[in-house]
Amino acid sequence: MVRIVRFSMVTLAMVAALALVSCDSKKSNPVAPVLQAKVMVVHASPDAPGVDLLVDNTVAGTNLAFPGNTAYLGVTSGTRNIKVNVTGTSSTVINADLPFTGGSNYSVFACDSVSKIGAIVLTDDLTAPASGKAHVRFVHLSPNAPAVDVAVTSGPVLFANKTFKGYSAFTPVDAGTYNLEVRLAGTSTVVLPLPGVVLTAGKIYTVFAKGFVGGAGGQALGAKIIANN
Repeated sequence: MVRIVRFSMVTLAMVAALALVSCDSKKSNPVAPVLQAKVMVVHASPDAPGVDLLVDNTVAGTNLAFPGNTAYLGVTSGTRNIKVNVTGTSSTVINADLPFTGGSNYSVFACDSVSKIGAIVLTDDLTAPASGKAHVRFVHLSPNAPAVDVAVTSGPVLFANKTFKGYSAFTPVDAGTYNLEVRLAGTSTVVLPLPGVVLTAGKIYTVFAKGFVGGAGGQALGAKIIANN
């Protein structure tokens, strides 16, 4: 009997030791979490109807109307299939496989007139601005507008010679309220005044030109400001 008891105790000790080794092995080889990317979608096609957004055929947003945008949506990193459908239908106006890197931020703009609608994808650098600064970028999304400059009213040019689908990097500016204007590139001819643009310290903004030159109502040439953070 004594030998049997001793054998059992030795066996239990070995099992316990193996369990500890197994636990230590799991601790030293943790499963890395899957990083997500964050994606904002912007409806910038002036004559397109409201749309639904699908990521890998799963609905991620519904009835997005021009010139609206979603919040940043978390998506699994890697190549994702992005579809933009006419709201409430299976009629797909954009179908694209887009690569997204975990931990990065993106804006996807559905743009151009509805007969030629497509997407442009920008990587969003959301690094916090320095004290007293805001970050601003400009995206030209008016399909029939010529190349433009964006300038301080009667002052210096901030973003020069942007053609349709052209864009700037996020640029630091002093926080404050600005009177801006969109000019024909290289001239002093103002095509769109943008008075009273408030840029708050610590915030990051996208300003995009929207609508059509000569458009009426909601499709008229204008600008939209998005707060990216």
